[in-house]
Amino acid sequence: MRSKSILASVLITISAATGISQANRPNETASTAPIVGIWRCEMDGLPAVTLNVTDESGSLKGAVLFYLHRRDPGQPVTATPGVPEPLFDPKFDGKVLRFQVSHRRAHPPGSLQDVPVSFELKLNDDGKAELVNQSEPDLNMPVFIFARSAY
Repeated sequence: MRSKSILASVLITISAATGISQANRPNETASTAPIVGIWRCEMDGLPAVTLNVTDESGSLKGAVLFYLHRRDPGQPVTATPGVPEPLFDPKFDGKVLRFQVSHRRAHPPGSLQDVPVSFELKLNDDGKAELVNQSEPDLNMPVFIFARSAY
């Protein structure tokens, strides 16, 4: 009987601690709320980029997953996911999320010594966002339009 009451006490303590940490969370994340979530971009009706942004106790974290699109003659376009890469030094100013991503594994072995690539995810007024590669502004890169996903 004593072990049941100890277990009940532990569960109540954990529930209370979880409730307190979640109660404080809205104040910590109010400024990051517009950017936190899963952002998805498609190309040719297939996934192109998935960006996951979280707010871990007031500190932005996340990862990005780029997909390789193959266009073989006579075949339908396919999308193959790459390796998820963590976001380096993400910063959000209320309208733009700035971050870097490692480029080492992008095109090995030639990219093994590459410096991180800088990106900006610019929020639009329509609830969508646009990803801009700041490291290669002179390239005529496609514009990636993202929508926040519920999952």
